[in-house]
Formats: sequence, C-alpha cells, structure tokens
Amino acid sequence: MDALAGLLDGPRARGAFLMRSVLDPPWSLRVEDRAPLTLISLVRGEAWVVPEHGAAVCLRPGDIAVVRGPAPYTVADTPDTPPRIVIHPGQLSTSTEGDELCETMDLGVRTWGNRPDGATMMFTGTYAMDGEISRRLLEALPTLLVMPADSWDCPLVALLGEEIVRDEPGQEVFLDRLLDLLLIAIVRAWFSRPEAEAPTWYVALADPVVGQALRLLHDDPAHAWSVATLAAKTGVSRAALARRFTELVGEPPMAYLTGWRLSLAADLLREPDATVGSVARKVGYGSAFALSTAFKRVRGIRPQEHRAGG
Repeated sequence: MDALAGLLDGPRARGAFLMRSVLDPPWSLRVEDRAPLTLISLVRGEAWVVPEHGAAVCLRPGDIAVVRGPAPYTVADTPDTPPRIVIHPGQLSTSTEGDELCETMDLGVRTWGNRPDGATMMFTGTYAMDGEISRRLLEALPTLLVMPADSWDCPLVALLGEEIVRDEPGQEVFLDRLLDLLLIAIVRAWFSRPEAEAPTWYVALADPVVGQALRLLHDDPAHAWSVATLAAKTGVSRAALARRFTELVGEPPMAYLTGWRLSLAADLLREPDATVGSVARKVGYGSAFALSTAFKRVRGIRPQEHRAGG
C-alpha cells in the first residue's frame, strides 16, 4: 500500500450517497449536509458552485468539482439564483420553508429533480463519514477544486453515469468502489498540476528511497520500525535516510510513523467492537497503556475520550 492508497482508505466510501439530479432553471440548492467531501460531475447544461467563501465557479459538461466540507455551499443554475432547496445532514432535502422534498422530487432509481427532462443533469457522490486517516488527504485539497473536461481523460465518469441508475444486487457496493476510483483519479490528476502545490508526502512518493520508506510504513504500521530497519530496507545509511526523509516529508521518519499510527488508531477506535488493547496491537503499540500514553501526549486526550467524542 502506498501513502496515497493508505490515505484514501480512510474516507473510503461505505454506503456513500450517490444521486443523479435533473433540474430545469431556475434552480438553486443550498448544501448544508456537513459532508467532508463531495464530487459533482456535470453531464449536461450549466451549473455554478458557490462556496461559502471565495469565487463562484462555472461547471460545464464533463467538468468535475470536488468540494471539501463541512462548510455549506450552493449549487445553482446561476450564481445569483436564490436558494430554493436546502440539503441537510443525512441528505434530507427541504424547501427553504422547511417542506420535505425527498418524495415529491423523486424521479426513479437514484434520480431526483424538478423535471424528468430538465436542462441540467449532474451526478453527485458524497462521502458521509469523516475518518482520521482522511484528514491528511482532506487538508491537502483546496475547499473547491475543478477538473475541466478538456484537462484530463477519465472513463470512470461515463461508467458512473451508466451504473448510477441501475438497481441490481450489490449495486451499492459497486458504486462505492467506483466513487473511490474516481476520487483517486481526480486526486492524482490534480496533484500533477503545477497550481495544485501537492503536499510534501505526495511528492516524496516519487523519491526512490523516501517513497519506498513511506510504502513500508503504510503497508505495515504495526511493525517494530526504527530508522535503522528502514534504512536497511531502503539500502541507505541511517543518517542519509533520516536527512532525506525529513527534507522531503517535513518531519523525521519516526515522527511520521507516530502520526500515521495514531491516525489509524483514532479511526479504529470508533468501530463498535474495538477495544483500546486490540487497536494498540493493530497499530504497533505493545499495550493499551502504551497507546493511551502516546495518544494523550500527541492529541491531548485519552483514547476513551476520543471515542466518546466521535
């Protein structure tokens, strides 16, 4: 597992919300669902994404927008159209007066809107859960990024369009994985653009030494890693590895490993049957006490307090 795959494993779609929206102007959706990440793919027509802060962006057919929450934003036929519909947490939709609209605007399998042949059609994929592992990835993304249709070529968008309206056994899981693949494709394409200012950990993946060290740490965080064992695996001296890792990633190898282990632990602790002891073993701490001490030192709270606050 490389570092990008590991980070994407955190926000991996599990029962993600996917919907095809068909709308005729004038329309305006005020999105207040507090979702950590949403993908919007425009199929036809025109749509404007208006963030809470910053300039509105126009989407045209084939464009994809990635909106990082939890701040609210608006999607509308024009940036000046006042909101007519509010999307709440849990993807509950109401009018601005509070009237429920989920049933009245239902147009069939994962399809919703104000007219079956509306001038605008778009697909929306929403990651509803925010995981600790995903935080490093989410913080590397802008609040709103747009991949124009003419800047990349991805067959997954067309496949999503075909599959989103199917109602077959296992379709929800299939769509979850398809959404993940689309997100990976977008992130890779975005980070390759000069204006993206890719995070240091992503740039470091291309380094033959540091990239290998990152993959080792992500692939087996529970291993008893030291700078010496990492250096032996990557074929350089301890001093050379420590220096190069710190230069490229921004922190020493063991500090990065601690952060990665505790992010994993924070995510695992929210699973219903997890105990501090079982999580400690999975992420490389010898006991519940050792994990609790590290968690308290770095995050300021005990694992039990983190779980209660989740």
